[in-house]
Amino acid sequence: MSTWRPIHPLPFWKRWLPAWLHGPVKLLFQLSITGLIVGCGVAFFYFMLASRFDMEEVAKLPSGTVFLDRKGVEITAPGSVGRKLVKREDIPDFLVKSLRAREDARFFEHGGIDVRGLLRATLRNIKDRDFTQGASTLSMQLARNSFKMKQKSLHRKLLEIALTLRVEARYTKDEILTHYLNRIYFGAGADGIEQAAQTYFGKTTHDLSEGECAMIVGIIRGPHIFSPFRNLDAAIEQRNQTLNRLIAMGLIDTAHRDRIIAEPIKLMNEEEHETQTSYALQAVRRELDGILEDNDIHLGGLHVRTTLDAGWQNRLEIELTRAVEDLEHEKTWQHPTEAKHLAGTEPDYLQYAAVTTDLKTGATLALIGGRNYSDSRFDRTRSKRDLGSAFEPFVAAAAAERGKLVLPGRPVQTGRQIGPGEVERIAKRCGISGPFLQTEDLFRGSVSATPLEMSVGLATLGNKGKRPKPYLIQEIRDATGEVLYTAEPNLTAALGAAAASDAASVLQSSGGTRCFTGATGSERDAWTLRLGPSGATAIWLGFDKPAVIAPEPRLKALLDEFVKRLGNN
Repeated sequence: MSTWRPIHPLPFWKRWLPAWLHGPVKLLFQLSITGLIVGCGVAFFYFMLASRFDMEEVAKLPSGTVFLDRKGVEITAPGSVGRKLVKREDIPDFLVKSLRAREDARFFEHGGIDVRGLLRATLRNIKDRDFTQGASTLSMQLARNSFKMKQKSLHRKLLEIALTLRVEARYTKDEILTHYLNRIYFGAGADGIEQAAQTYFGKTTHDLSEGECAMIVGIIRGPHIFSPFRNLDAAIEQRNQTLNRLIAMGLIDTAHRDRIIAEPIKLMNEEEHETQTSYALQAVRRELDGILEDNDIHLGGLHVRTTLDAGWQNRLEIELTRAVEDLEHEKTWQHPTEAKHLAGTEPDYLQYAAVTTDLKTGATLALIGGRNYSDSRFDRTRSKRDLGSAFEPFVAAAAAERGKLVLPGRPVQTGRQIGPGEVERIAKRCGISGPFLQTEDLFRGSVSATPLEMSVGLATLGNKGKRPKPYLIQEIRDATGEVLYTAEPNLTAALGAAAASDAASVLQSSGGTRCFTGATGSERDAWTLRLGPSGATAIWLGFDKPAVIAPEPRLKALLDEFVKRLGNN
């Protein structure tokens, strides 16, 4: 008995393809189906992950940078003071064109993801075997900055894409553009476009000129290295590159570009912008900008733990102000030609500056750049002033390092044993940069230094001859609490421990501290050096335009009383 079975025709693709390709094509089809299933699974996973984020955060005012003292107590958050969100109608059309030209030419055409740019960046990353290219659109940058994503990884990129699609679905293009400009960091303590316009040009976003729009957009790619306050030539180059991109896109012509370039650049004076509230925070901001640049950090909303001891700083300021006011209220010793200074007449009145440096680490515990920050933002801790007899410890250090006898109170005789060249060498190793005379007048203190240099030099003597590198920032965290930067103490051997001890011995001993108080021979600069158990403090007193302060005996008595009130801390 025979069995009949129907003959099924071959699938069409088998009839068209040679037999030897049947197996590979079937495998390819199976892999494609598998890949599609996996792709859908990955997409679903990141869609669910992105759904956990609150899209309302995108439109909120970003938090400013918060500064803390060494104990974690908030000092202030200058980045958030006076911040304002701009609206779309406040943003000049030329700024929008510049932003498109420099950051995202197809912003109004794509749906948040520039597929062509993404493929190009992917190929480049494969070639470089690293995440060197990002192909981020403005929408992607907004998603990344809003939700504090900074790690370069495949996971972050996929999550960023998912969040970007949600941002695009939630907001219009104009809203995305506005939120982006309100959120990003422009350097110099400026968070957002309005604060950047005020900081750099002293005007609102709406009033920016075309050249200012192009320059401020150029800053975005490197808010620290392209800041016009730090490097005006680099900022101008970025402006010109932005204008050239506008020409390439057909948005302006060369004649238009040339007219913009010919416009004068009117920057604000860096010391006049209002984002800092004290000399100490001004110095912290300078150091912060350098750290952010070196570590490629572009986030706002940072928590910066400084090395400042707010209690000690406040105490120094109170006692210094008390001492200076006591001096100004006295009448019997005033020189007639100098009375106008002592009356406190603006802008030339008696000033002071002080720095305290931790002996072991170099951390700056206190920094006072002047008497009144609102009157003058000039930081006097970085200004060189004549030292006079305050230079004696470093003459002694040079002699002791060479094995010579230190003669307290007799710096000329001490210095003659080794000569000016050796004194200069040791003083430089202790952190005093000079210039130095090559005569015996150097031993008498004919040299100038800044209060910061004197504090570091004194700390070197108190730290067994190891010079600490001063720093103001201990740690930086992002808004989520993740540590972005931690300072490491940096010590350099400057002289032997025995020589450092001998040099410190020329300072007067008072309980647990060693001190020097006195004035230069001209009575135009007065110094207090205070070497405590853990900190070295250098204090300068004088006028910005050098003038006689008071007779030297009165100055010394006043400063001795000041040191006594500080105690032995």
